[in-house]
Amino acid sequence: MLSNIGIPGLILILALALIIFGPKKLPEIGKAFGETLASFKKSTNDMMNDHETGEKASETKHDNQL
Repeated sequence: MLSNIGIPGLILILALALIIFGPKKLPEIGKAFGETLASFKKSTNDMMNDHETGEKASETKHDNQL
């Protein structure tokens, strides 16, 4: 659905955001969005690393039992 937006759609969305929030608020919103995205990415990576570590530990435990 979002892949069909295209360049004209993005320009329209940015123009509407500029009209609604104003030029002073837009950088603050962008910064907050970027920080939120970075935090989400870090949490996801931490979860994936914990999951991989857990799998390796269970494999080692299983190998030791044999």
